[in-house]
Amino acid sequence: MKMDQSLNLKPASLYAKREPVFNRRIDGRFRRLKWAIMVICLAIYWITPWIRWDRGPYAPDQAVLVDLAHRRFYMFGIEIWPHEFYFVAGLLIMAGIGLFLVTSAVGRAWCGYACPQTVWTDLFQHVDRFFDGDRNARFRLYKAPWGPAKIARRLGKWSVYLAISFATGGAWIFYFADAPTLHQVFWSGTAAPVAYGTVFVLTMTTFVLGGFMREQVCIYMCPWPRIQTAMLDEKSLIVTYKDWRGEPRGSVKKAQKNPEAFGDCIDCNQCVAVCPTGIDIREGPQIGCITCALCIDACDRVMSETGRPRGLIDYATLEDSEREKAGQPPTRHLKLIWRPRTVLYFAVWAGIGLGLLFLLGARVHTDLTVAKDRNPPYILMSDGSVRNAYTLRLRNMQGRPRQMEIAIEGLPGAKMWSDDIGMEEAARTLTRTVPADETQSLRAYVVVPAGTASQEFTFNLRAMGEEREQDSAQAQFDTPGVE
Repeated sequence: MKMDQSLNLKPASLYAKREPVFNRRIDGRFRRLKWAIMVICLAIYWITPWIRWDRGPYAPDQAVLVDLAHRRFYMFGIEIWPHEFYFVAGLLIMAGIGLFLVTSAVGRAWCGYACPQTVWTDLFQHVDRFFDGDRNARFRLYKAPWGPAKIARRLGKWSVYLAISFATGGAWIFYFADAPTLHQVFWSGTAAPVAYGTVFVLTMTTFVLGGFMREQVCIYMCPWPRIQTAMLDEKSLIVTYKDWRGEPRGSVKKAQKNPEAFGDCIDCNQCVAVCPTGIDIREGPQIGCITCALCIDACDRVMSETGRPRGLIDYATLEDSEREKAGQPPTRHLKLIWRPRTVLYFAVWAGIGLGLLFLLGARVHTDLTVAKDRNPPYILMSDGSVRNAYTLRLRNMQGRPRQMEIAIEGLPGAKMWSDDIGMEEAARTLTRTVPADETQSLRAYVVVPAGTASQEFTFNLRAMGEEREQDSAQAQFDTPGVE
């Protein structure tokens, strides 16, 4: 009989049904910090495409622009070309190391304050409070049966969600084209289909992820919390509940009757009520904690109201918590942040940044690449001379047309001409005007006298005018003597 009962047992479910989070409004220094960072992040995102930057008459005047059509990336006074992608790679590496630095110093502060998922979720939670009230009112509405009042509130709130999401997707496409022009053609219905498709996709993802999934994205979808866990150690500043001070928990009345038997925590659950992910920080570090520190604001207020010292929940390292538990004074936060690990991260981060700045300052705005024709490798002329053909790419990286001179260095007796110049006008130099911010292709034919051996030579490119920048490229000249 026991065997039959065991066979009928259902396996334990590995899926945890989502419990909606109705976080309470709180005021405090960390909440005000979140407000400030949210406003700054949203302002940067929505305003940046509309900022103008004068680059002259031949370049776009949008301050930040990813010009995919012409394969350019503009950021204020910086212009990145496709062959300079190492600048973008360097910025991405700096961003990664910057996250390592922040995590090592103050835990998941990126997740708690500046992550796009956090910023938009926080914004949507304020919309919730506007339509549905604070925590208790929202919980009652959630439990209430569907009726005209509830449907009206939901439709109103979701409409605002959709408007915010649409503004999010709409702002994104302005980074890839001139914002005023795209804005005009978008609303006239004449923009490219990819613009409408991109706005639709980003609108729906923002609407779903920020409006409904929220903390589920942080806990289950995002890989970053799991990566961060490996970067935290006993010296990392994280939001910590000091159990040695708060336990055992007891209400204010119980503590008044027997103060020696209870800790400072009065089990009010305010730290849980304000948490945007719905966790209980008193259970220790966990993947759902995004280090937003709102629980610190809530707990500090309760401690102040009950006449207890603040800091029951606070930013602290595990090492420092042990020090405080032993009765020693806490270490200053600045000293905890500046330790060998964070200094090393900062040094690598700063070193890459300085290297990129050096490369940016040292780069020239003239570039030359040469590709030799492989088939045929050479052509014998009627007079016995030998001709090789090359494709030269002259790059003008300035916002104005420039006259450039191409010259042959080495290869004695050699002359060259191009498709628009006859062989009778061949010389050791050619002159071309390259338009602003463009790469010009040039077919060059180089001829040498009979009997010349195969050898390497150099094409030199020199920009005429005030900034006499130059570049060079090695090339091979083949003759019949080559195996």
